[in-house]
Amino acid sequence: MALSVGVPRDLSKIKTKVALNLTARQLICFGAGLVVAVPSFFFFKRLLGMEPAALCCMVLCVPFFFFGMYEKNSLPAEKLLYFAFRAKYIRPEIRPKKIVTKQEAEERIINVRKEIEELESKADKKGGRNREIPRHAEEAKQNPA
Repeated sequence: MALSVGVPRDLSKIKTKVALNLTARQLICFGAGLVVAVPSFFFFKRLLGMEPAALCCMVLCVPFFFFGMYEKNSLPAEKLLYFAFRAKYIRPEIRPKKIVTKQEAEERIINVRKEIEELESKADKKGGRNREIPRHAEEAKQNPA
């Protein structure tokens, strides 16, 4: 009689558990939540009483629990929030298609050529560059075909 054990095919989704069947990320987030919640509970207990202090403590712990537990498509919560923020505010939602006409393209080419000529003339005036004309360019000037 043979026993069979199912092995998951995608081993990248398996995470190592550190303690109490929790991953290191979850332990860090829960520990940070405790560090914030316990002092805040005692602070609010003096000001508001027991029940409102407990509610304030829970409200302060929810983000830590969220960051420790939530994961979608093997991405943690902070990466998902970053991608959402980047898509909404950093990159524009509507990207209009820019149409370049033939005339605009020719004008750009002319402007680039003028700029190149200006830079070459500045370099020639300064004497910083030896400009030797290749033989095939000299022949092309003499024999325009």
